[in-house]
Amino acid sequence: MKIGNNYLAILGVTTVTTVMSCSPTKKEYTSFELYPVRMGSLTEMEYTPLATKFFLWSPTAEEVRLMLYDAGEGGHAYETVKMELGENGTWTTSVDKDLLGKYYAFNVKINDKWQGDTPGINAHAVGVNGKRAAIIDWKTTNPEGWESDRRPSLKSPADMIIYEMHHRDFSVDSTSGIKNKGKYLALTEHGTVNSGNQPTGIDHLVELGVTHVHLLPSSDYASIDETKLDENHYNWGYDPVNYNVPDGSYSTDPYQPAVRVKEFKQMVQALHRAGIRVIMDVVYNHTFNTLESNFERTVPGYFYRQKEDGTLANGSGCGNETASERPMMRKFMIESVLYWIKEYHIDGFRFDLMGVHDIETMNEIRKAVNKVDPTICIYGEGWAAEAPQYPADSLAMKGNISQMPGIAVFSDELRDGLCGPVWKKEKGAFLAGVPGGEMSVKFGIVGAIKHPQVRCDSVNYSQKPWAEQPTQMVSYVSCHDGLCLVDRLKASMPGATPEQLVRLDKLAQTVVLTSQGIPFIYAGEEVMRDKQGIDNSYKSPDAINAIDWRRKTTNGDIFTYYKRLIDLRKSHPAFRMGNAEMVRKHLEFLPVEGQNLIAFRLKERANGDSWEDIIVAFNSRTTPARLEIPVGKYTVVCKDGVIDVRGLGTQTGPEVIVPGQSALIMYK
Repeated sequence: MKIGNNYLAILGVTTVTTVMSCSPTKKEYTSFELYPVRMGSLTEMEYTPLATKFFLWSPTAEEVRLMLYDAGEGGHAYETVKMELGENGTWTTSVDKDLLGKYYAFNVKINDKWQGDTPGINAHAVGVNGKRAAIIDWKTTNPEGWESDRRPSLKSPADMIIYEMHHRDFSVDSTSGIKNKGKYLALTEHGTVNSGNQPTGIDHLVELGVTHVHLLPSSDYASIDETKLDENHYNWGYDPVNYNVPDGSYSTDPYQPAVRVKEFKQMVQALHRAGIRVIMDVVYNHTFNTLESNFERTVPGYFYRQKEDGTLANGSGCGNETASERPMMRKFMIESVLYWIKEYHIDGFRFDLMGVHDIETMNEIRKAVNKVDPTICIYGEGWAAEAPQYPADSLAMKGNISQMPGIAVFSDELRDGLCGPVWKKEKGAFLAGVPGGEMSVKFGIVGAIKHPQVRCDSVNYSQKPWAEQPTQMVSYVSCHDGLCLVDRLKASMPGATPEQLVRLDKLAQTVVLTSQGIPFIYAGEEVMRDKQGIDNSYKSPDAINAIDWRRKTTNGDIFTYYKRLIDLRKSHPAFRMGNAEMVRKHLEFLPVEGQNLIAFRLKERANGDSWEDIIVAFNSRTTPARLEIPVGKYTVVCKDGVIDVRGLGTQTGPEVIVPGQSALIMYK
């Protein structure tokens, strides 16, 4: 994740009506651990036509005001209401009239200073740019048939195939054939095609065969001005403001609070009907700004970690880091995740910089989600941008993932073993024919578990296996952050021919999709997208980020390969055993001569597969390689950049030839 240096930008303070009153006795606490914890839900507004109740947890406040507005932006409050301090540091009030269609904000007074307007930490609907919370009729936000919406079935996390996408990248280009370009509704349009009459949009996803769509942050974020969408500004969205509201820039009308809610639900419903689950990218590790954030304006200091000198800790690299271990931040995160599941039928969560959070909080989230549906996935980045201000052995880092059952992390061992170190884009690894990355690739193939043939002293970043189960590892070669695969190959192999780039692109994803971890593909790589060598495209224009859908026609061969590769994995359970003991029993690496050649056998009808033995080999040399295999008659299903499960010929052993810069897969 990267958002640049805009985290200290000021959002502005709304003018409030002055109300003279006597402040209650000021509450002082010697440590954050002594702050009271609000019981029950963290809801901040309960609406009925007769009265609306408001709640705000602010235990150190001397006074709290509620401001009511007619509009989502501009103008002054038409009414200011004093709130009363109740139990557990929670302030309350009730307005006995119908407030449907109105907007509100809170203002908290601490140490004789008003902190500034905030919609609260838990707004569920907001006006344009998210500065005021909105009171809407939630029944109107449910699309027809929403009550009967069900998430597609999933037997095991090993069956997942994740497709990471940004709303704008996926549909904004003129070649997409999509009407609602860059919007939630883009993923509801069927029948869209490119100029070559090839399916795009949601039909493309179905054709490709992915099981999950991972959406880059889609909750309300700061860097796009929703009043100026005609300026076509772009951002990844890793600068959160209101965690429990869909962002308005992807809706057709950000001024109408109910529109973004309904359109997000329509998108989820359409993907579910297409057999695809939906994953939210969540960014609880930091906020866009600090002093003007909803957290800080409500309970200063509490929601963020501080260094010993009192300055803000910065494990996120974005100016602050949240304190997940504090009871109310932990409670907030758990409730937020459950809210997205309940209200929007979300099927999974990818935690940005999960290493900033503590292990206990992540386990509590997993436990709460399991009570709803244990097939809802949770994975994240097992690292932080800087060392967080919390004991390292208690953080949700990659090395501690064995303490977090049911939670997965990305394997940078596999990624960089294939592509080279992410911070040195000109330096290649296995794919570039550079020796030394083979054991790191093997580490990824088995799913980062303990395996008798994987020597961790030769693995690039990990001196020991960190996953208890292979489903705790996400296998990938690229994502939104960093160079996409084509650009990575070009950077590390500047002399590569177009044909070689195609061969290596296919080889890379064959490793990912035949590994025992959870495979993850960056959107557009199935048509060989590039980003013109830009690795940090968080605010680059559409000319850099958008997928050019003409590539599906010109690179139809690559798309077909990806599609058949996904089908191969889905059709053969040997590639997705999902159990560490089974992997150790059935996955055996074969001896090879020389470097830049890796081969393994999935033996004895692994995981009940219909194929008795499967041989998989990866050759990144430019020349063919000889490989000794157990004697028998094998049917070749992948060779020289072509996949066909009906067969591409037969081999009998004891020796086969693996063509250069490609994968060989065959079965007995």
